[in-house]
Amino acid sequence: MGMDETTLRNLLTGLQSGEVDADEVVSALRREPIEELSSAMVDHHRALRCGCGEVIYCASKTPAQVVEIFTALAARGAVLATRADADHAAAVLAKFPAAVYHELSRTIRLGDAPEPRGLVVVIAAGTSDLSVAEEARITAEFLGAKVESCYDCGVAGLHRLLPHLDALQRANAIVAVAGMEGALPSVVGGMVACPVVAVPTSVGYGANLGGITALLAMLNSCASGVSVVNIDNGFGGGYSAALINNQAVKS
Repeated sequence: MGMDETTLRNLLTGLQSGEVDADEVVSALRREPIEELSSAMVDHHRALRCGCGEVIYCASKTPAQVVEIFTALAARGAVLATRADADHAAAVLAKFPAAVYHELSRTIRLGDAPEPRGLVVVIAAGTSDLSVAEEARITAEFLGAKVESCYDCGVAGLHRLLPHLDALQRANAIVAVAGMEGALPSVVGGMVACPVVAVPTSVGYGANLGGITALLAMLNSCASGVSVVNIDNGFGGGYSAALINNQAVKS
């Protein structure tokens, strides 16, 4: 993840106590913030600015490009790659056998996550939404959130949603993933006091219009605490919820 705030504080504390010399601090800072590769400019400073290092978006990249970027990031810490297909995964795992490819979410992950804290709940309407929901879950976990998942909870049967009400009401943030008519975030938003990040999916019959129907329904939600990311953007939903969770834990 590059140099984050904790790493920088540890360096400065070590310098102050005499356990770290000035040359070591200068050397660490010299490695920041940008590394120029053949196909990318890798931002190692992002963790310090934003609380999370750069994440690799694999779609439209060749396996060789993904491996090159993955290698640069892995030299500094944990790595997350999204929208990875089997070819991306095979190339990365050939060089990093400890990496984990999660086929359903299309993510590749290397390194330990921070100690989980707070609570993000990822809730999905149906089994067809699971790839997006799992992308959100893995992203939020990578960013240090404790995550609980509630799947197959669509509003076509409220009996599937109500047993999870306790977890929803304990959450610092919720990611609500749904296709079809996209009603789930509005229903959840009317039950909780925390922000709900709605993720529309491209799941549904013809009038779903590839997720546009769900997107517009979520944007028009009558539940005031609902915000919306783009269609199938589980990464964006998980990232936003984790940032909210991190702020709640800090306070």
